[in-house]
Amino acid sequence: MTHGMLLGKFLPPTQGHAYLVDFARASCDKLTVLVCTLPDEPIPGALRAEWMREMFPRCEIVHYSEVVPQTPEEHPRFWDIWRRLIRASVPEPIHRVFASEPYGERLAAELGAEFVPVDLYRRAVPVSARAVRADPMAHWRFIPPVVRPYFLRRVRVVGPESTGKSTLTAELAAHFNTCFAEEYARPLLEPKQGQCALDDIPRIARGQRASEDALARQANRVLFCDTDLTTTVIWSELLFGECPAWIRAEAANRRYDLTLLLDVDVPWVDDNQRYFPERRRELFDRFAAAFADQPGALLTLSGGFDERRAQAIAAVQELLRRPVTAG
Repeated sequence: MTHGMLLGKFLPPTQGHAYLVDFARASCDKLTVLVCTLPDEPIPGALRAEWMREMFPRCEIVHYSEVVPQTPEEHPRFWDIWRRLIRASVPEPIHRVFASEPYGERLAAELGAEFVPVDLYRRAVPVSARAVRADPMAHWRFIPPVVRPYFLRRVRVVGPESTGKSTLTAELAAHFNTCFAEEYARPLLEPKQGQCALDDIPRIARGQRASEDALARQANRVLFCDTDLTTTVIWSELLFGECPAWIRAEAANRRYDLTLLLDVDVPWVDDNQRYFPERRRELFDRFAAAFADQPGALLTLSGGFDERRAQAIAAVQELLRRPVTAG
């Protein structure tokens, strides 16, 4: 049985890393991937190892997090140190070392293994982890789905009933060529003619959360969310005078880069799932107060629907131009 090994920082994993690992896995019977991280790096090492385990379940993923020299210039016994740490982390005999960097040849020699170069000139997958960190929006197609939520911009569209939230959310997703998480409550309550009970609130919260988290892996740079868990908290309090504590906590922990709050200066349109047309201004004030204390930018959209759409598009374009604060 041939045993292969490769190592890297995977800061973050890219489609170039995926090509390297898939190439190596197809070239040996067993593959060990050593994820080498330092505590002061911008993306937590444990998270990178978790990403790699999810991406490559058929490989042995080993996380090494001790502080060691990173280049031969940093320590005269650099290669001795790395040979020992690899032997300790990967005790089985290593027959092949795969790498997309020239260091792989020396590393293979130190381990008594065959060196297998993979895309040394970065022509197969022209990307680097450094380029992704510097501008993830520009290199989005090279970011694996499991990693995308870390860099993704999230925009929620919120506000009282009959202010155009669902229509605007879909239009924004189409404009920016991405997907959106619809309001989970609406199709859930449709068979009940829109009547909501207290025991529906946890189901709505779980569904909204799951939809956003699942679509975060498919979204193209930005994910639009039609309502959110804070909205669920507000409606639960309004309808029932209470809300489960876990939903409050989850709503407080979720992060959005931009909140688009829709004003009530548009006509009311009735349907079987809308409540309290006479209290829209009161509800708007409750929404405004709730979102004012949460992280991320808050923008109130007023005026006609075309005007709101133009304001929203401009705000999202500005958001995508800003440097990404990941996490």
